[in-house]
Amino acid sequence: MEIHHGRHHAAYVNNLNNALAGAPELAQKSIEEILRDLGSVPEAMRTAVRHNGGGHANHTLYWQSMSPSGRRTPSGELARAIDTRFGSFGNFQDQFTQAALSVFGSGWAWLILEAPGQLRIVTTPNQDTPLMNGHQPVFGIDVWEHAYYLKYQNRRADYVAAFHKVLNWDYISERYEQLLKK
Repeated sequence: MEIHHGRHHAAYVNNLNNALAGAPELAQKSIEEILRDLGSVPEAMRTAVRHNGGGHANHTLYWQSMSPSGRRTPSGELARAIDTRFGSFGNFQDQFTQAALSVFGSGWAWLILEAPGQLRIVTTPNQDTPLMNGHQPVFGIDVWEHAYYLKYQNRRADYVAAFHKVLNWDYISERYEQLLKK
């Protein structure tokens, strides 16, 4: 995780800052605003902003969604929404795991808020983010090999199982409730 955060995520931030250096009007916006309206980014820098901005936004949420302590199951509105949408928390975990394992190559699996209160599990390739499709990510798992290869080698399933054990559902439940208010 230290290499993942200190090198991979840091590289996305540095490369994004370099890409935005020529567009001070964009540097004044949040990365979420920029990614929601990627078409407004000058074409000459759009690919760099897409990859590095997506990498930064995705990883920021990834780190915030984990904790060595905290609630290990959702609570409040999110718990009810998961039960309604997926039938149970266990069913949700199974479907989320399957989505994470289904990503071909590098990418992400997400729990997103697609419409007011409507949850869905989706995947994105590379550093694409649900923000680019007008959706709100509730949390996501990085399934690029850099996220797990040093500890788990090619055992993505073991990494995904371990990820479920460090999710900070206090943070994720609170985030969901904040997203509902937007």
